[in-house]
Amino acid sequence: MLLFPEAVSLRSPRVIAAALFILLLALVPPISDAIGESYYVTLVTRILIFGLAAAGLNLVLGYGGLVSFGHALYLGIGAYTVGILSFHGVSNGWIHLVVTIVLSALVSLLTGLVCMRTSGIAFIMITLAFAQMFYFLGISLKQYGGDDGLNIAQRSDFGPLISIQTNTGLYYFAFGVVATTLYLSWRFVHARFGRLLRGTKSNVRRMRVLGFPVLRYQVVAYVISGCLCGVAGLLLGNFAKFASPAYMYWTVSGDLIVMVILGGISTIMGPLVGAAVYVILETVLSGYTQHWMVILGPIIVFIALMANRGLYGLFLAREAPGSRNSVS
Repeated sequence: MLLFPEAVSLRSPRVIAAALFILLLALVPPISDAIGESYYVTLVTRILIFGLAAAGLNLVLGYGGLVSFGHALYLGIGAYTVGILSFHGVSNGWIHLVVTIVLSALVSLLTGLVCMRTSGIAFIMITLAFAQMFYFLGISLKQYGGDDGLNIAQRSDFGPLISIQTNTGLYYFAFGVVATTLYLSWRFVHARFGRLLRGTKSNVRRMRVLGFPVLRYQVVAYVISGCLCGVAGLLLGNFAKFASPAYMYWTVSGDLIVMVILGGISTIMGPLVGAAVYVILETVLSGYTQHWMVILGPIIVFIALMANRGLYGLFLAREAPGSRNSVS
């Protein structure tokens, strides 16, 4: 099996930009220690977590053309899995991870089988409805804090080889998960499965006429997407040491969509870049005014108008039209 499914020019702007960005992320903890600003580790950990969730959403939004307004649901599943299991004395991180993936896969499968039978506005509204159902379910769990959320006393224990008890340990764990996800996502979208998924985005009727089981492929992509967001929720719960119904609110799903569009829809690195831009802008602007969203809105609109494929998509525009590497 080839390491790279198709030829990639190492001198292409997108490859250089992606490599530099990943290298910068890897160097954040030592740089933060050198300048005595540990806050940057915390800030970029948030970027990695939301970048992972946005990457999961991008599989169905960017490559499948399915606008989901309910992916915050899986963030909540991951966070509450850590919180509830820890509440009952189960601190093993591998159990947390397995339960998160199983629950996320089960919920996304059941909801996906319903959602994928619709399209357009109906699809958006049904995904939104499912997320809101689980949001109100979280509020009703009075044993686990209800609307006030659930405190997590200790982060997940992944054993002696992997420790996320410190902020740096959690950072590198999140970094490893994100880096692995980006590579596997790249393999996924360039494989036969990913090409068929992109085909359904372009013309779903034609794919059905050609005899492809479109619904099956869309549901599988939706399940994978939900599992990635669930793992992001697990990281978020460990990061904040808190699980809240607010993680599942529809505005969080909107934030993830904005991150994907900001960074570059239908690109591998785009969601991570979009998460970085969004979180940094939110952090900087909120330091000046509590009405920071009034400023953030026009900035997002400006970026969307000036770069129709997002910020990372600008590097793709510099490559030759029709290049085999046009999908990154």
